[in-house]
Formats: sequence, structure tokens, C-alpha cells
Amino acid sequence: MGTFLPRRHLLSLWLAAGAIAGIALITSRPGDRPESPAPTAPVSRLALHDQPVPVPAFGFTDAGGAPLSLDSFKGRTVLLNIWATWCAPCRKEMPSLDRLQAAMGGPDFQVVALSIDRGGVAPVRVFFGEVGLTRLGIYLDPPSASTRAFNVVGIPTTLLIDGEGREIGRATGPAEWDSSEIKVLIRQGMSRPTTGNPSTTEEKRS
Repeated sequence: MGTFLPRRHLLSLWLAAGAIAGIALITSRPGDRPESPAPTAPVSRLALHDQPVPVPAFGFTDAGGAPLSLDSFKGRTVLLNIWATWCAPCRKEMPSLDRLQAAMGGPDFQVVALSIDRGGVAPVRVFFGEVGLTRLGIYLDPPSASTRAFNVVGIPTTLLIDGEGREIGRATGPAEWDSSEIKVLIRQGMSRPTTGNPSTTEEKRS
């Protein structure tokens, strides 16, 4: 005869599972294949730091295998999104990152969606085609060097990097990246002086 848990124990387990369902843990990732849709994760808010945080050097590549680093984008504010095709919350937020790049991308700002898929460019190309992503570039980090550099424990994790290559903001979990609120926060981060002191400039919502 099977063993049955008391109802209060079942409720506790259900609540605990729901609390962590929104973010994919790097240590438990499967073999680079899309997983079934996860329960809807709470929308994250980009949090700006009081002071910029130095970032260790790490490398990644573009779709053609050319080596890159954050220095490749020096002078531009970068929204670095660490994701994978097997992460359901990542897949859900990618269209909003594509729209953000369309709205704000240019000489001063760049969205860098950095895939940690072990399979390299192939699954990323397939996903871009399925979803119709046209503004984002493909950037690859199969060794997950970015997760170590930023002490990332789950994805998606997104970092706002200033023109000097320093972390000035972070969000853990999925977000609506083209929302007016997040655009305002990004512009606030971009308007801060290079000394890292918080800006007092009032920003209009876009």
C-alpha cells in the first residue's frame, strides 16, 4: 500500500515548487533541448546599483565564431541577457528583447542576448526562426563563462553594463523588456556620470 502525505505537507510542497518554477537553474539544465512550458513566472524589475560593479573579463563569440568580449561594445550601454533555448522563461521573454533592440538599439545602446546552449549556434538559429527574432544578434557562450563572471545561479539573468564595461543594474528572472518602466530605468542608467554616482535627472516615460 502506498504512503500518503498529510494534506498540509502536500500544500507546502506545492507552494515551494511554484516559487522556483519561473527561473531555470543552471546546475539542473537538460541537454540543450526545449522543455515544456513552465508556469508563468513573475515579471522581474531591473534594479540599478548605487555604484557600478567591476566585471571580470570573459569571452564569447558571434554566430560565425568570431571572438568577442564586453570590450567589443565599449562606449555603448549593453543589456546583457544570459539565456538558453531549453529555458522556458527565457524563450518567453526573448520577443520583448527583440522589440527593445528595435526601439533603442543604436550607437549608444545594444541588447546582447548571450546563449549558453551547449549545442552552439544550431539550436539558437532554429529558435530565432521559430519566434521571428529579427533585430537581435546571435551571441554564444557554450562554456558558460558569463555565468561564472557574474555569479549567475539561474537564468534568465540580465545585466545592464555601462560604456566602461561595469555592471550598473541587474534583473533575475524574465521581464517585459520593452515596457515603458524598464525603458525609463535603462535611460536612467545610461544618463549616470562615469563616476558611478546616481543621476538625479528626471526621465520621461517613453
